[in-house]
Amino acid sequence: MQISRRQFNFGLGSIAFAGIAARAYSQIPPQARSEVPGYGALVRDPNNLIDLPKGFSYRVISRFGNIMDDGFLVPSAGDGMGAFAAGKGKVALVRNHELNIRDGRFGPFPGKVADDFVAYDRGKDGMPLPGGTTTLIYDLKSQRVEKQWLSLSGTLRNCAGGITPWGSWLTCEENVTRAGDTVGKDHGYIFEVPSGHMGLVNPVPLKAMGRFNHEAACIDPRTGIAYLTEDRDDSLLYRFLPNDKGELAKGGKLEALVLDGIGDSRNWSEATVVRGKSYSARWVPLDNPEAPEDDLRKRGAAKGATLFARGEGIWWGNDELYFTCTDGGAAKFGQIFRLRPGVTGEVDKLDLFYESTDGGAYNYGDNLCVMPTGHLMVCEDQYTDITDNHLRGITPAGKAYTFAKSRVQTEFAGACFAPDGSTLFVNLMWPTMTLAITGPWRRVKAS
Repeated sequence: MQISRRQFNFGLGSIAFAGIAARAYSQIPPQARSEVPGYGALVRDPNNLIDLPKGFSYRVISRFGNIMDDGFLVPSAGDGMGAFAAGKGKVALVRNHELNIRDGRFGPFPGKVADDFVAYDRGKDGMPLPGGTTTLIYDLKSQRVEKQWLSLSGTLRNCAGGITPWGSWLTCEENVTRAGDTVGKDHGYIFEVPSGHMGLVNPVPLKAMGRFNHEAACIDPRTGIAYLTEDRDDSLLYRFLPNDKGELAKGGKLEALVLDGIGDSRNWSEATVVRGKSYSARWVPLDNPEAPEDDLRKRGAAKGATLFARGEGIWWGNDELYFTCTDGGAAKFGQIFRLRPGVTGEVDKLDLFYESTDGGAYNYGDNLCVMPTGHLMVCEDQYTDITDNHLRGITPAGKAYTFAKSRVQTEFAGACFAPDGSTLFVNLMWPTMTLAITGPWRRVKAS
């Protein structure tokens, strides 16, 4: 069985929690617990990879170890991903690889690289750190990858990220290792990867956007403000106000969200936030965003910022954004929040869009995207003893349904749609396989 990346990284405390979660999960009846029909029952995959509803099919378009056009190998740990129009019916996919310092054997390098190789950082062995991004050009008509290459190198644990309105991918480091014996530079930053750039990009950390356990990012196209999640049990929701719209590298201000009177949204011990209620939000400024002590969340909380339960995927919808909190809620099966940023002086509003009370219906949602239908598509990343991950749909009314089930012991990650809405791209993380899923997307049975 593939050990979850989070089981490995969270240590003994998490192993204990995983045991509790496993016992809770074992009490769930085995039947499907979809709250609404969605696309209907799943059909068993004869290839034992993923089950999908009738009428849908998948292709594996890229996998760990494939030789790319630049001679490097497709790395493993495929995580967050963004899809961009590339002209003539083609899509550029920028894909994260959540590899850590000691994961070189899962990285892109079959051997030594030149001293002038463009990488943000190298380990003590002189090799570029294995995290980063790859870019693929996919032809929607032929359903084939035309080319793929390494587009960012030398970073760590590129977890999720987000697309920008100007056609670039924001890749997020979920690692705050400081320069020292194992690495040469500080980590915990966001890097920007233009989707149309061929070859390796110049790796520039966007330091004003904060140094913390970055998970994901999205941009309000109306204002250029970036919203950022943090994968910690005591995480905050951040926003970054750029000095120049569309020019994140030119700096700006970092702030954290406050719900007055609600210091904790996790609902672990009591229901401090409830479904059906909208909460006014404000923001407090955070100084010293590079945070050498990795204390942004602590300083923000001291100013009244509200805690969230491991903020993960975030995606912009129709004048609103959605973000997941992996183990939020009384049952710790996960929450989804919705933020409606105000414009022209209006107050921002936050509401609890979904909270799972049943692991059979929704369990540990991570990456997510907004579907062309307006529904959400959420990637599960649960790590109980039974690693049984799904793609879950969430309707505009906040009801869950099952869209896909993984038959391999790993998580789904990086769900995103082609700009024309015809194809869902998604990763199976270990060993990485990137899938293109097509079918009757408009057939969904619940609104």
